[in-house]
Amino acid sequence: MTGSAADQRAASAASVRRVALLGLGEAGRRLAADLGGAGIDLRGYDPHAGDVQIAVRAPDLESAVAGCDAVLSVNTAAVALEVAAAAAPALRDGAIYADLNTASPELKRRLAALTEAAGARFADVALLGPVPARGLGTPALASGDGARAFADAFGPLGMPVEVVSQRAGDAAALKLLRSVFMKGLAAAAVESLRAGEAAGHADWLRQELADVIGEPLLERLLEGSRAHAVRRVDELEAARELLLGLGIEPRIASASASVLADLAAAERATTEDRVRR
Repeated sequence: MTGSAADQRAASAASVRRVALLGLGEAGRRLAADLGGAGIDLRGYDPHAGDVQIAVRAPDLESAVAGCDAVLSVNTAAVALEVAAAAAPALRDGAIYADLNTASPELKRRLAALTEAAGARFADVALLGPVPARGLGTPALASGDGARAFADAFGPLGMPVEVVSQRAGDAAALKLLRSVFMKGLAAAAVESLRAGEAAGHADWLRQELADVIGEPLLERLLEGSRAHAVRRVDELEAARELLLGLGIEPRIASASASVLADLAAAERATTEDRVRR
């Protein structure tokens, strides 16, 4: 890296002092804790987060975003456009607007058009690991007009960011291609162990799977699928659409989405039963 490039990156990182975090679920709470620990002036907003405590919790989205150097959207693909539209009028000119949700490339490009029209720099950020476990240490891909600025700002804070292009949607596409394998592996583990239980050999089979892929990964696949089945079905639907656009029959993505949809329905039924009791 040349001296001038190093100076530019240092200046970019130093310029991001106030950050808005939109979404305080599992991932958002962990990122909030890490950003606060890194000395960032953090503004958090989530109307559905209950009693989550962060240093400054804004009363509304516009207050959270106003005057911030960077805005991180950590919600779901289903509300990403709505959140960006609400944030756009309050965005500071030149601010980084980073969408960290798993979504289709088309949606990321729509988000880019919306936020860039408001004068912001858009970063399509794809997180490649469990954020509640890794926080700011979660590896990420970034694309879009604001990708390099995002990497320069959050890399020094501990996030390994690979900039893949200046076109929004490219990072999202790469993650979805990866998701076909990772969520397919999770669905295979879920279905295999269901069959093991039915056959009366669940313990033996679980140990076999753990010997092959490791107990930590197996546990992550199983627990992550149970906790996030609904979101992962949406993720696989986006992957299906991407594969169809590439001329690839999405057999694995479709089957995996079906397994996870069944798991989501079973978890809902269990929760409703507990409520009734």
